[in-house]
Amino acid sequence: MKICGIEIKGSEAIIAVASLDGQVLSHVALNTKKIALDEDDEAANVKVFAAQVASFVRENSIDRIAIKKRSKKGEFAGGPTTFKIEGIFQLLGNCEVTLLSPQTINAQNKKFDFSLPDTLNKYQHDAYKAACSALMKK
Repeated sequence: MKICGIEIKGSEAIIAVASLDGQVLSHVALNTKKIALDEDDEAANVKVFAAQVASFVRENSIDRIAIKKRSKKGEFAGGPTTFKIEGIFQLLGNCEVTLLSPQTINAQNKKFDFSLPDTLNKYQHDAYKAACSALMKK
C-alpha cells in the first residue's frame, strides 16, 4: 500500500510518497516533489494547479493522501492560499484525503521512529512523516 504525504507551505504543496510492505516503510522516489500555485487571485491559475494535482494523482496511481494540518488561527496560522490548496486536494475524485495534526504525526513518529531515507530532500521530511503516520495509523 502506498500513500502520498503533503505539507502545504506558502503557495506550494510539498509531496512525498511512502509505501508499506508488511511492516517495512519505504520512500517511493518520484520526479514531482512539489506543485506550486502561482498568483492564486487568478481563477485560471487555480484551475491549472487543480489540473496538475489531478494529473499527478492519476499518473502515480495515488488513492490515499495525508495532509499535514495547518493552524487556522494564531501566530502560526496558514495563509489563505494554503487553505485553497488544501481544498483542491479534498475535491479530488477517487482519492481518500486525510488531515493529520502535527501532534498526531509527532506521536506516530515517536512510536514507530520513521527513518528518513537519503532519497528525500530535507524540505520533504514533514510530508514523508505525514505519509508514514497515515500508513501506520490504519
